[in-house]
Amino acid sequence: MRVERAASIPLAVHDPYFSIWSSCDRLYDADPVHWSGIRQKIRGYVTVDGTVYSFLGNKEFHTEIPQKAIDVTATKTVYTFENEKIILNVGFTSPLLLEDLTSVSRPCTYVDFTIERKEACCVDVDFIVSADLVRRQESPLIGCGYQKDAFSYACMGKAMQQPLGSSGDNITIDWGYVYLASDEKEAAISFDAENEQLCAAVPLGRERKTAGLVLAYDDLLSINYFGEWRKAYWTNSYSDILEAVAASLADKKDVMSRCAKFDKELEEKAKAIGGADYAFLCNMSYRHAIAAHKLITDEKGEVIFLSKENDSNGCIGTVDISYPSAPLFLLYDTEYVKGMLRPVFRFAACDVWDYDFAPHDVGRYPYAWGQVYGLNSAKDRIGFCDAQGAVLPPFHIYPKNSGVYDSKYQMPVEECGNMLILTAAVCKLDQSPAFAEPYMDVLKQWTQYLLTFGADPGEQLCTDDFAGHLSHNVNLSAKAIMGIEAYSQLAGQLGLEDSAREYHEKAAAMAKDWEKRSDAGDHYVLAFGSPETWSLKYNLVWDKFFGSALFSEEVYKKELACYVQKKNVYGTPLDSRREYTKSDWILWCAAMAESPEQAETLIAAVADYLKNTKSRFPFSDWYDTVTGEYCHFKARSVQGGIFMPILMKQ
Repeated sequence: MRVERAASIPLAVHDPYFSIWSSCDRLYDADPVHWSGIRQKIRGYVTVDGTVYSFLGNKEFHTEIPQKAIDVTATKTVYTFENEKIILNVGFTSPLLLEDLTSVSRPCTYVDFTIERKEACCVDVDFIVSADLVRRQESPLIGCGYQKDAFSYACMGKAMQQPLGSSGDNITIDWGYVYLASDEKEAAISFDAENEQLCAAVPLGRERKTAGLVLAYDDLLSINYFGEWRKAYWTNSYSDILEAVAASLADKKDVMSRCAKFDKELEEKAKAIGGADYAFLCNMSYRHAIAAHKLITDEKGEVIFLSKENDSNGCIGTVDISYPSAPLFLLYDTEYVKGMLRPVFRFAACDVWDYDFAPHDVGRYPYAWGQVYGLNSAKDRIGFCDAQGAVLPPFHIYPKNSGVYDSKYQMPVEECGNMLILTAAVCKLDQSPAFAEPYMDVLKQWTQYLLTFGADPGEQLCTDDFAGHLSHNVNLSAKAIMGIEAYSQLAGQLGLEDSAREYHEKAAAMAKDWEKRSDAGDHYVLAFGSPETWSLKYNLVWDKFFGSALFSEEVYKKELACYVQKKNVYGTPLDSRREYTKSDWILWCAAMAESPEQAETLIAAVADYLKNTKSRFPFSDWYDTVTGEYCHFKARSVQGGIFMPILMKQ
């Protein structure tokens, strides 16, 4: 899909640390950056009959070859450049095919060059990767360049390695090794120790039209998972990074074909549901959402899929981040959502978590060893220690009654509802309750919490915690109702018919009462007892997903009409208190629209934001609907929520 402009364009995008973007309109206007905005200096030059032109990274004193177009699909970004002698296409493919866990985990991006000569000329391409990718501060580097059996490569990294040596947000990786590789005999790939960079020189001469490289990253260790050092999922298939690189070169033709097929199918499906604007949003959020995670296995070999709460607080495995992201992963493979939920169930069973509601997270990336949100500030030596991101205490081994957490800053109704809904969604799509069965006791406990406190929540935080505490939150109450219904659905799948009927009836009664108490005539309020207020009721989408029919069609009719009526230039605000919004929630609302026209109206405003915002970050989900300016949050996994309309149709 041709893209005229976007806030930021994905280049090599794999995980929270290996995530490289272009934040400018033309690829040569500035160096690429990590999602956090930290420079990731990569330079590209094409030499035509002895004249050097810049096409990638800060052009400095070089003449650029004019950029003519950008095309972005789910897995690929292609830039087109042209002058009087050649047309150059430069493609970046990160083959994150969700059907294949190894493909998603393998940290290899294809970088391809295609030349069309408008007249006879000699062409060479140079691609240069700096030490920015492997360190945050000046420190000695080591590197090498070798010819292996079927390919040549070069690599570099810090001389002194400290894998998982820090924990924090808005930082780049400070360990591991970056690789450049090619299986083309003509390619010269080397480590330039003096300039601290990897260099690939690819002579195309007067006849050759194509050339390709692989850009890869070996992080050595990925996650500390409840006290165990875990490597990335791809290491289950390959003995080392060179074997992974070799495989990526050997199966390139097949992988690129699969990517092209997937990209075409997704774009067609998205256009059929929400038009070109929706296809644009899906293409721009696909790699984005996946790459905000790290895929590993636990000691039992089960899949663990951990998000990083980018540009928020750096939490890992945050429940109310997994919740909005889930539609993308439910759509293609429920194993990813199971991998989000397993760590939360595990931590909830730890002695330190002595609450009757669900946790918020399982740590601070890359340490998944106990919740860090809502810590008790009165406790000594608990919490973050410095700006660099100190490693936190392993809260999972703390005993009962440790007083680690401040109950005021928890999200009881929010997280109970999220865990129940996602577990039930997985089992519905699997057509089996097998995943839920071992957890039914704690799920019932959380359901009881919702029955006790969910009908009219007291002053609690919800996933939109940036808006502060809110009493009588109507949308949060809707989540509680859907959480109870989710338990009913699970009980039904397990053959517990009496329980299924009991909890469905309770959810139905709560929904009826909800409608009565929140009805403000032409909409439903933000908070019970506040008739002049309104809000996006995105949690209602699960009533349609489960087919539970707890809420009347009148609710959806009124609410969607309200969202369209309240829409500003860049979207409908989250609620009546502010002009800001959340892009994921707007798309959830669009998934409930009565007509394609209504859905497209909501979707188009979000697309306009992404096309026109002056905030040059990867697709922020929290932004101002009037100015189009970023409020906070970059590159978060929640943009998986963009896929809710497709999930609902499927």
